[in-house]
Amino acid sequence: MGREAAMGESVVENGTAPRLALPPRPKTRLGLWQHLKATRANSVSTWSDAAFEMELGERHMLWRHVIIANAPEHVRHVLLDNAENYVRSSLSRRLLEPGLGQGLLTTHGATWRRQRRMMAPAFAAKRIADFAPAMVEAAERLAWDWSRVPPSAPVDLAEAMSGLTLAIISEAMFSVRVDPEIALIGQAVAVYQSAIRPSIADLIGLPDWLPRPAVRRAHRIFAESDRVIQRLIDERRRHGGPDDLLAMLLAAPDGEAPASAKEVRDHVATIFTAGHETTANALAWTFYLLSLHPAERRRLEDELDRVLGERAATAEDVPNLTFTRMVIEESMRLYPPAHTMSRQALGPDRLGTIELRKGSSVLIVPWLLHRHRKLWDRPDEFRPDRFAPAEVAARPRFAYIPFGAGPHICIGASFAMTEAILCLATIARRFRLTLVPGTTVEPVGLITLRPKHGLPMRLERR
Repeated sequence: MGREAAMGESVVENGTAPRLALPPRPKTRLGLWQHLKATRANSVSTWSDAAFEMELGERHMLWRHVIIANAPEHVRHVLLDNAENYVRSSLSRRLLEPGLGQGLLTTHGATWRRQRRMMAPAFAAKRIADFAPAMVEAAERLAWDWSRVPPSAPVDLAEAMSGLTLAIISEAMFSVRVDPEIALIGQAVAVYQSAIRPSIADLIGLPDWLPRPAVRRAHRIFAESDRVIQRLIDERRRHGGPDDLLAMLLAAPDGEAPASAKEVRDHVATIFTAGHETTANALAWTFYLLSLHPAERRRLEDELDRVLGERAATAEDVPNLTFTRMVIEESMRLYPPAHTMSRQALGPDRLGTIELRKGSSVLIVPWLLHRHRKLWDRPDEFRPDRFAPAEVAARPRFAYIPFGAGPHICIGASFAMTEAILCLATIARRFRLTLVPGTTVEPVGLITLRPKHGLPMRLERR
């Protein structure tokens, strides 16, 4: 299939790098109608080869004026230097609000600042360290389950990582392991991810008052899980409970009123989506890359053997698992879970030679930025050493933004990195995973970047 969806190929005898999975890439810029159709199906398949070298792009989509900021200085301007002039675009809010409500991913201004203050204590370094044992225990349970899988029987890594991160966020949020009720929340997130696509009306900028069937569909998707969340909130308010994320969301910040049940519900839905689906995809892509790069996998295993030996990983090990972190960072460069960020200008501005008016949309696309040929040497190859300290220091700060940047940088970034490092260390210490030969892998850009057909892998005990 050429440079498109790659098969499960490992390093060939002459030492050349394996072909990594890519979506179909158009040879030239798509026309409007083709672009609209491709965006609905797989937004990362809309970019032609030339997009991976451009620094600034512009597109008029009937009523929408869209700018693509694809150089570190332009990304910095939008996300940091003039961040007050930019909010999440109306398109991204229409995609997220029906399911996630008014949470950190959809609000701005004073409401966003209040929510950020309220949620910040839940993601402080001490709290993340407190959650680390639950992360490791969940990964150990998965490894135990895998120990009973016959060697010839493949497992779907994408599905397994989704189950793993769901178990972790359930423990962190509610102090319970996944049960059928909690699983409903994870199922709603997964269905929402697949079912909610931007409509043609959204993509061309038709007025907000026009009906959007996706809104009704989103409310139906979350109906059952919302009842579960509401019951858990009511029980916790009546009877109290452990010092988990839910307790912190229910506690009022100093000098402020407690959050309403609706606010807490929206925070729970946001954390389950941002803290479960994104980390699951990061881990799935990491194991995919390691399966194709046995030399890098051996370096990872050598570090785990040296740092951990036969014992389980702890939060104290995270700073010493330097190559483990580099592997995950390189995985998120090639396959960023948050593949596209959309902002909307509140007032006029200028990016390079392009004048923005009020309402102009700015796309910041890590899928492009992280593979930009002017920023990265051999950008389509898996090379964890890019994230050695000296390499990072020599690179423009805004060339790599898997968690965003500026004031709106992901509040759970440290939680997600700790989770990914500990889970990768726990699993890779016990198993080698190999992509089933002949498997076609294709990244699909929905709300997050997922493997379209799953990732069937075989397990080999170390």
